Amino acid sequence: MTYSNLSKIKPKLRTTGNVTGNFGAPKRTKEAYNSQLGMSSKESIKCTTQDEYLNRLYYAFDNTSDPKLRRFIYSEIRKILIQRGAW
Repeated sequence: MTYSNLSKIKPKLRTTGNVTGNFGAPKRTKEAYNSQLGMSSKESIKCTTQDEYLNRLYYAFDNTSDPKLRRFIYSEIRKILIQRGAW
């Protein structure tokens, strides 16, 4: 008499990892989700300099009364000043 383990093997349920119930959808890689990241239809993009960003942070810090936002702005200003060696 031969003994078989075939009855003990459980089939794997293949899912996409989300909770929506998409059982038949193919799995996607990170690259598929990030393929459009950083793409723009603009011909030229102007990046904000660190000085402009710092000026905007100072302006926002003076004009807000929200304590969470003030803490965030303060930490950002502090990071920039530490990088520059001015802290």
